[in-house]
Amino acid sequence: MDSGLTAAELTLLGLLVEKPRHGYELEGVIAERGMREWTEVGFSSIYYLLTKLRERGLIEQVEGSAVVGDKRRKVFGATAEGRRACAAAAEAAIAELHPLYPRVLVGLANQPAIGHEQLLDALERRSRALAERIEQVAEAAGPPVPDFVRAIFDYSLGQLRAEQDWLDRYRASLGGAHPQGGGPSMAPYDIKKDLKEFYAPKNTTWAVVDVPEQQFLAVDGSGNPNTAPAHAAAVEALYAVAYTLKFAGKQAEGGRDFVVGPLEGLWWAEEFEAFTSRDKDSWNWTMMISLPGWITEQMIDEARQTALAKKKHPTIADVRRLTLHEGPSAQLLHIGSYDDEAPALHQLHHEYLPANGLRPGAKHHEIYLGDPRRTAPEKLKTVVRQPVEPA
Repeated sequence: MDSGLTAAELTLLGLLVEKPRHGYELEGVIAERGMREWTEVGFSSIYYLLTKLRERGLIEQVEGSAVVGDKRRKVFGATAEGRRACAAAAEAAIAELHPLYPRVLVGLANQPAIGHEQLLDALERRSRALAERIEQVAEAAGPPVPDFVRAIFDYSLGQLRAEQDWLDRYRASLGGAHPQGGGPSMAPYDIKKDLKEFYAPKNTTWAVVDVPEQQFLAVDGSGNPNTAPAHAAAVEALYAVAYTLKFAGKQAEGGRDFVVGPLEGLWWAEEFEAFTSRDKDSWNWTMMISLPGWITEQMIDEARQTALAKKKHPTIADVRRLTLHEGPSAQLLHIGSYDDEAPALHQLHHEYLPANGLRPGAKHHEIYLGDPRRTAPEKLKTVVRQPVEPA
């Protein structure tokens, strides 16, 4: 049902349902949560919208006021009717599909009026603008936020990255120039496709593969990955440097693009049983993100410095380059919760390896193909790998 609330009105009403606020406080929350990335609420329009909501009986001035600087500010809260209207409008906005009218579609419909070179140039400019927007949204999503706010950022980033993938494919289909004029357009390097055997295996029982040499961004640490602050900080730092590398590469002279790979981890403990018993506090880890072979130590160092200057995140300074050549490795695709890996690991070490005359040759390795924030535990996909050598 149409509530008659605009997106801007619903946004403000929702913030007042959370708790009473004055206009300046509303502006602060809007800026802090990056809400202008997905809805139009100008600072100058806040009081106009508050007036409209008040006239409809959806909000009211609450007792007392707040002092901001040398001025008293009226504080507004949602009425009972406002709470009902907000809930109904939010539910409808989530459940119903609403048509979008992106201007890019109008432009694409009028391609015959554009010369081929002009079209390629326009697509290149859109690609650069898209990369900048993704970086801005990813940076805005950096600080800890409530789950429902995180979902908004994830949705926005998903939409932007989907368009980025479409744009890369379309430009490649046109046979246009490389963004920096270096030859035919090429799809970004994607390790999940280029090393499909190792990043998209089909086997759910143990099999030995020969893993080639790779390089990674890496951060070391220890402790329960679900609760240790160091683990969350390591993951955030890795992605900050990885995306800085990606955008710097695309914009450089003769640059090359790549899809940021999935999160990976090397795991070890004093006793192997710490993994089958899930004694996570005793785990040691190196969290990693794979890199294309053309990324150099100097590029990593520059990206680390750039990311550290932007985000002021101290763990970024700990991000390092790591080269691995695991060679023969027992590997399978695990589908389900991470904690359900224990039976497969027990089978590996007590049945599969002894039966095949093998023993562990290096650290336990996992590649996380699903996002646990958005995927049900039973549907998570993890590549579980153990480098091996003759017993």
